[in-house]
Amino acid sequence: MLKRVVLAGGSGFLGTSLADYLTEEGYDVVILTRSDSKIAENGVRYVQWDGATLGEWTSEVDGSFAVVNFTGKSVNCIYTKANKEEIISSRLNSVHVVSDAINQAENPPSALIQAGSLAIYGDTREECDENAPHGDGFSVEVCEKWEEAFFNQTFDETRQVLFRIGFVLGQNGGALEPLEKLTRLGLGGTVGSGKQYISWLHINDLNKLFHEAIEDERYNGVYNATGPNPVTNKTFMRELRQAMGKGWAPPAPTPFVWLGAYTVMRTEPNLALTGRNCVPRKLEEEGFQFQYTNLKETLKELV
Repeated sequence: MLKRVVLAGGSGFLGTSLADYLTEEGYDVVILTRSDSKIAENGVRYVQWDGATLGEWTSEVDGSFAVVNFTGKSVNCIYTKANKEEIISSRLNSVHVVSDAINQAENPPSALIQAGSLAIYGDTREECDENAPHGDGFSVEVCEKWEEAFFNQTFDETRQVLFRIGFVLGQNGGALEPLEKLTRLGLGGTVGSGKQYISWLHINDLNKLFHEAIEDERYNGVYNATGPNPVTNKTFMRELRQAMGKGWAPPAPTPFVWLGAYTVMRTEPNLALTGRNCVPRKLEEEGFQFQYTNLKETLKELV
C-alpha cells in the first residue's frame, strides 16, 4: 500500500510541483483544495475543503504518512485592510484546522510540515540564519503569528517541521515568471536600489527537501529553506537578462516601482523593493546536498 501524503492548499505552484515529484517517487498524493474534488491525469486526488472547518476531508489525514500545509492567500496583492485580514486568517485558520484533524485521527501522520516564509527577518542585508532577529512590519507580523499558531499545538506522534521558504525558481509559474515577462519586454533592469537581497532556491531542491523532511525523523523545528548563495537584486536581474539573451535594460527607480506596482501589477511595491540575505545554516549542518548553487547556470537551465 502506497504511503499517502496530504498537501493542504497544494493547488498552487509549489504544491502541484511537489505533488508531481512525490507521485513519481511512488506516493499516494492528495491535494486539499477549495475547488471541486477530482482525480488528475497523474493520479493525484483533489479533495474539497474550505481551509477553516473540519469535514469529510479529515479522513484523508487519518492514516496518512505526512501532511504538508501550503495554505494561505497570496501576498502578491495590494495590502488593503480586507486583503491583510485574509492573508492572516487564511494562514491561521488552516494551521488550526489541520491540527484539529490530526488530533482527532486514529492513525495520525508521522510528520506535519508547514510552509512558512523568510519574510520573518524583515528587510535586511545582514546575513540571517535561523537564529537571526526578526524584522518589523506587516509581513513579519504575519509570519510571527503563523509560526506561533503552528508551534502552539504539539502532538504525541507527529513530528513538526517549518520551512521558511525563499524565492523559489522554477518553470511555468512561481516567483520567476513575472520577472521573465518584464525582461522579455526589455524592462529587466535593476529594481529600486538593487541592493536588496534575493535568497533563491531551485524548485527541485525544495521538492527534495520536502521529501527528506517527510521521511527523515531528524528533521524537526524551523529551517531556512533557501539556497546557500543569495545575491542582490542587481546581480539577479543581470544574470536573468544574460540567460535570456537580453542586453542592458533601464533601471526601475523606486518611484516608478511604486507607480507600476499599484497601477499595472496590482501588488504591493515593497515585495520588489525589500529583501533578505538568508542562509540555510541548519540544512548545511545536517548535510543537505543542494543540487543548484550557481545562479547563472540555474537561470540558463530554467529560461
